[in-house]
Amino acid sequence: MQTGDQIVQDLPWKWRVQGKIFIIGGLGYMFDAWDVALNGFLTPLLGKEFGLSVGEKGMVATANLIGMAVGAVLWGTIADRMGRKRAFSLTLLIFAIFSVLGAVAPGYGVFLAFRFLAGVGLGGCIPVDYALVGEFSPSRLRGKILAAMDVWWPIGATLCGVVATVLEPVPSNWRWMLTVMILPALLLFWVRRGVPESPLYLARTGREQEARAIIDDLVARTGAPAKPYAIEPPAAEGNGPRGVRAALDQLRQVWRFSPRVTSVAWLLFVTVMTVYYVALSWMPTILKEGGYSDYAAFTKTTLMTAVGIVGVLISAWLVEAVGRKWVIGTSAPVATAALVAFAISLDVRSAALVWLGVFGFLIQLTIPVLYAYVAELYPTRIRASGFGWASSASRVTSGFIPLIFGGLLWPVLGLPLTFAVLGGVVLLVVLWMAFAAPETKGRELDHVTDASGDTVPAGA
Repeated sequence: MQTGDQIVQDLPWKWRVQGKIFIIGGLGYMFDAWDVALNGFLTPLLGKEFGLSVGEKGMVATANLIGMAVGAVLWGTIADRMGRKRAFSLTLLIFAIFSVLGAVAPGYGVFLAFRFLAGVGLGGCIPVDYALVGEFSPSRLRGKILAAMDVWWPIGATLCGVVATVLEPVPSNWRWMLTVMILPALLLFWVRRGVPESPLYLARTGREQEARAIIDDLVARTGAPAKPYAIEPPAAEGNGPRGVRAALDQLRQVWRFSPRVTSVAWLLFVTVMTVYYVALSWMPTILKEGGYSDYAAFTKTTLMTAVGIVGVLISAWLVEAVGRKWVIGTSAPVATAALVAFAISLDVRSAALVWLGVFGFLIQLTIPVLYAYVAELYPTRIRASGFGWASSASRVTSGFIPLIFGGLLWPVLGLPLTFAVLGGVVLLVVLWMAFAAPETKGRELDHVTDASGDTVPAGA
């Protein structure tokens, strides 16, 4: 007899059922992208308004990204302990509230505090959304669906660039750039309240009747034949810790599950996302230093993100055609090489623009597959936490990198060598991935690795 998990993962894909969850989850992810991309546009504008030093300008992105790091851990833990649905809605509400306050901040210090708190709310979107969407997705399509989720990222970053470019001539432009995001975020918060809880989560936490009600509804709405199924009893865990202790307990479980798998997840997130966040946060400033006007710098950065939409769409095909590890292992190092070529040719504007587009395309081949891959590496009981801690590690590192990049690496090493160093580190990490982590293509969730975290043999 099949389990409830297997029933859900064998269902046919229907846009009015799983597709609705994909769209609602993806729209939240779009706001995550919008907010991260906004840091790059805010940095030169705030620097001009408040007379900031290079280090102070770096703090614009750092405060927001560190907040997202805290949020990724906090909301990943809430999602695994209290349910995906509750975390799914509240993340956007907190983001919207503190974005409103950031838009009316009277000074630089207060602005940084509100950007940090907005990041805490929005930082939960990625781990929670990916866990929920993945758990509703058919196993045969899960890789494509999770990879396609990332199409929302370049859409959000591109919308941010378009809005920033349009508002650049307007007085108090940076305040209006923040304000534009708020109403759609609040509307999406309201819509998210209707999304069902994950039946896999309900089953793992002993809520069998609720899990059966949702599974039966999914079967009926997708038109699949009704079959008898069993709900596996949850593992006895007793009363777990709460608060900070809960987050630390989840961290211990993530590393205890498999140090090799977790090291791969963390290192991939840290290196790949550091390269991307550096480019996103500093590209308008880099282009301005290269002689571009504010308007031109904003439009070229927007082009970089827009080209990424094509990259995401192609990644959704490649992820199942060649597998997760092959896509990450080839596209990530080549993307960083494109950044080096961009830096070398910065004075030749046509060539620099081509390499910037190549980077935007290739990095968005990598990131969707990376997210799909890490979301599949962990079992249901720690999936959101495993993804959340990996995301948090990248947010912490990437949060300080804009500060280090602008204040140390770029001035001392120069732009080409700085990007070359980052590319060398990425290459080492993908080589470690090739050795230490399993391929998840075609695997059933919770059957990628065994209880000790070792790879399950093919066909097991």
